[in-house]
Amino acid sequence: MSLYRDEGVVLRTQKLGEADRIITILTRRTGKVRGVAKGVRRTMSRFGARLEPFSHVDLQLHAGRTLDVITQVETLHPYGEAIVGDYPRYTAGSAMLETADRLTVGEKEPALRQFLLLVGGLRTLAEGGHEARLVLDAFFLRSLAVAGYAPALSECARCGAEAVRAFAIVAGGVVCGACRPPGAAVPAAETIALMIALLRGDWPAADASESRHRTECSGLVAAYLQWHLEHGIRSLRHVEREWPAGPVPGAWWLTREPGRPGGEPAGDAAGPASSDVAGDAAGSTAGDAWPAEWPVAEPGRPGHEAGDSEPGREPGPSGGDAWDPEWPGDEPAPSGDDASASGRPDREPGPPEDDATWGAQWGAERGAERGARAGEDAVRRGGEFAQDPHISRT
Repeated sequence: MSLYRDEGVVLRTQKLGEADRIITILTRRTGKVRGVAKGVRRTMSRFGARLEPFSHVDLQLHAGRTLDVITQVETLHPYGEAIVGDYPRYTAGSAMLETADRLTVGEKEPALRQFLLLVGGLRTLAEGGHEARLVLDAFFLRSLAVAGYAPALSECARCGAEAVRAFAIVAGGVVCGACRPPGAAVPAAETIALMIALLRGDWPAADASESRHRTECSGLVAAYLQWHLEHGIRSLRHVEREWPAGPVPGAWWLTREPGRPGGEPAGDAAGPASSDVAGDAAGSTAGDAWPAEWPVAEPGRPGHEAGDSEPGREPGPSGGDAWDPEWPGDEPAPSGDDASASGRPDREPGPPEDDATWGAQWGAERGAERGARAGEDAVRRGGEFAQDPHISRT
């Protein structure tokens, strides 16, 4: 075992034992390294706060069999001081660290371009010269380009035609009308121009873009990134976004959340099941402007779980809730004459407040019935236990 020295950015930390931590670092020469910082959680630790996320440090490590041991740390640039004090920059920076961690899969495999890109992104984010979400989207696009997944933005990704009309994630970028697959998004021309500016580093053009085009660009870039990663970026759920006053054109990949502007469903059109990402399987909606964590469990989409509902939805034409397609249990929501047969009493549609009261009463009755059945089962099993001759009762 030998000592080696390198500089890197702290991606994440996790507790080990009572006073130690495992530090994941993306270094300049070695690549991604996992090292143990002994005693770093003690108040008298010599490392102190140097090994916190966003820190650009110079460190000395002792090579180990599975985990290296960090023996010395010096701070080069404390980007965290400027980032953690501002929520938009903190959430964007967290998404950048998580993306860099996901894109560098193997440990101790040199990733110099990804390291330089991460350092530059954190520096720009800490300086605050550009909006945090623009910096984040630029980092996403350039990280994809470094990994070999750069989207085609100026010509059709399939045939090379210049007359592009839509953006298809499964095709690798923009596509023409002839190559457009079902369910492809149709963003505005200004949105595609903004993506090109972010990829090329044309900050004057990016800073001059409109908010609605930034929102649409963010949704496209996030969906494209997570589709290629085959994994969701958890930090994206906390990234602050500006919500547009109206629907976003072609925003079929977006999700709905209660209480968000534009969250009313406009009907889900069946799209191509060509992606493992749950948000990549439906048509156009007038929904939210930012995707939640992938995959998304929501009504009418793959991965939806029974019992999900949203308060405040207007009742549907069948007499049931428009946002609650499944009642507790495995069967779909009954309607009309089928309601009584399925064990759910029939009712007339009413305002959300009445629905909530009725639902609470119905749930209490069902809970009481299930509790009574559980008590009967317990008594029956207790009787069987008492009559078993093989059980000793001394």
